[in-house]
Formats: sequence, C-alpha cells, structure tokens
Amino acid sequence: MSIFSTARLCFGKGFRYNQVLLKIDVKEITATPLTKRTIKTCSRNNKKFNEPLHGSDLARPAGIASMMRLPIATNTDGLDACFVGVPIDHATSNRSGTRFGPRHIRVESAIVRKYNYETRADPFSSLQVADIGDVKVNLFHLEKCVDDIREQYREIVKNGCRPLTLGGDHLISYPILQAIGEKYGPVAMVHIDAHSDCADSFGGEKLAHGTPFKRAMDENLLDCKKVVQIGIRGSVGAGMDDYDYQLQKGFRIVHAKECWFKSMKPLMAEIRETIGDTPTYLSFDIDGLDPSFAPGTGTPEIGGLTSHQGMEIIQGCRGLNIVGADLVEVSPPYDTTGTTALTAANLLFEMLCVLPGVKYHD
Repeated sequence: MSIFSTARLCFGKGFRYNQVLLKIDVKEITATPLTKRTIKTCSRNNKKFNEPLHGSDLARPAGIASMMRLPIATNTDGLDACFVGVPIDHATSNRSGTRFGPRHIRVESAIVRKYNYETRADPFSSLQVADIGDVKVNLFHLEKCVDDIREQYREIVKNGCRPLTLGGDHLISYPILQAIGEKYGPVAMVHIDAHSDCADSFGGEKLAHGTPFKRAMDENLLDCKKVVQIGIRGSVGAGMDDYDYQLQKGFRIVHAKECWFKSMKPLMAEIRETIGDTPTYLSFDIDGLDPSFAPGTGTPEIGGLTSHQGMEIIQGCRGLNIVGADLVEVSPPYDTTGTTALTAANLLFEMLCVLPGVKYHD
C-alpha cells in the first residue's frame, strides 16, 4: 500500500486538494476509519470553508504538521489566504537556524484554535484558507534563491490570495514585495522589528537580512510616506545617522522606548488613519519582541516589545487592506522550549484574523 491512499484518508473529501508531495511504499499500514480522520470543513451560505482539525477528532500531537492542522494545498486556486513557508537562513549575519523556523512554527501551531475569542474574529467561516507548504529554495546560491522566491510568489498572489509567510530570515521580505509590488504597485508597510533592515549592504553584499527594505525602496516597492517601523532599538554600527536615509524617504520610526509601559492602540489608530485603504504589507520580525518573550532568534536586542504589545499592533491592523504578511527570524535551535515558535504561530493567527473579509462577532 502506498502513502497516497493514506493521505487521502487524512484529508478527506471536505478538502479539494487531494494531492500528495511524497510517495513512500510501505508493506503494511492500518488505517483509522475515514470518519475519525477527515479534515472538517464548515459551511456558511452554502460555501464550504477549511478549518483547523479539532483536538477531539485527532489528538494534537498526532497527524501531519500543517499550519494549525489545516488542509494542505499545492496551489492557491480558490484560496482567499494561505500559509506558506520560506525556510532559509543564509542571509543571516549572527546566529543562523531560521531555515528551521517554518517547520517548528507549524508544530507549535497545533494548539492554536479556530476562533479568536478576544477580538471576536471568525476567519474560518469567512475565508478559504490552507497551508500550501514551503516554496522551493536554493540553500547554496542566495541570488538564485531570491529569484526563485519571487517567481513562486508571483504564482501565489496572482489570483488575489493573501500569503501569510513563515520565515526564514528577513531577506525573504524583499522578493515577496517584488511579487506583491507587481500586482498592487507600491504598498504601505507596518514593520515590527528591533532593526530597520534598511542597510545598503552587509560586507559589500546587497542581499542580506539587514537590507530587504533598502532593496525595496530602490525598486519603488514601498509607499514610503505610509511605512511605519515599530520597536526599533539597540546599538548601531554605522553612526548616529543610522536611520536618516529612511526618515528622509518618509518612514515613521517608533523606537521601542516610546512603547514602554504603553498600549499600542492609540498608535495603531494613527497608523490606520495615515495608511487608509492603500494595499499594505505587514512584516513582523520576532526580534521586535523582547528576548524574554522570544529568545529563539538570531539577533536579539533587550528592551523590546512585550508579546501582548505585538498582539495589539497586529490587531490594530484591522481595517487596513492587508495584501500579505510575514513572520520572520524564528531560530528554533536557540529556544529549545518552543516558546518562540509558539508565539510566532499565535501572531500568524492574529494576522489571519485582520485580513479583509474576516467575519467578526461584534
């Protein structure tokens, strides 16, 4: 018996993409009855939506580790949003390991459930969502890797699907913005990070995890007067004018110290007013949070945002025209507890909850 028939049992007829990426012949396998292993869907107005598998139907440590245990798709046909991984770390400058980020975020996401009780968001009754796996990456040639990511994201966004990306180091934002810029033009951006990532080069190289937004500015991918960077902090190496370039371009920088002991709600109200209905990209570097909340990252800086401030920032994006988002720089080897990946999984769920079209039980 091949793994093909087993996978069909796992995903069930409620899932339209019954394709499998790997074939392994096994001599003997005992299948759990279909009624106990199918991925459930919900129906609203005669349209069926994918939803996470409930813990009562399959134990949370069991099953294929897709994001939130959603069905796995091989393309974005019919999807309003998708989770997608970009497992690279060869653009990092300090501690590597982010190539393992997508896998560990998916594992920890098994505990994330379908309703957001705090915000009353109900994304799985209003959006068709699936995990489309990881894009193909070249871990031996960074320039080719960037090109490959861009080409694959062109396919992901061409029909209007909104990608929620699991990183990977922060360079991935550059080719993603290239693909999104081709579809939507220059976008606004809400960027949470300890670092501005606007350097022109690292060690003479134009492609690094500290350069994605300089490359994006060079190619007119950002509406610079509608870009805000939140959580910036730490020592700098280029000089006291380290942030001058993006400020001259029109960026707004909110340093971490400005956020200490404060709710992010007033700030996000200002940001929504500034951005309006402009297509917007949301980029969240996990090192925007203080390392006491997210130690598993490559370039940690003390004095950062709390996890609930990170949630408030994302929740404050409700009403913006979010066309894509990423959660980057999770490095599992530096957090054996899994807390960083768990935090990332929950933040990605919050991102899903603020996408246009999500139903709210206000």
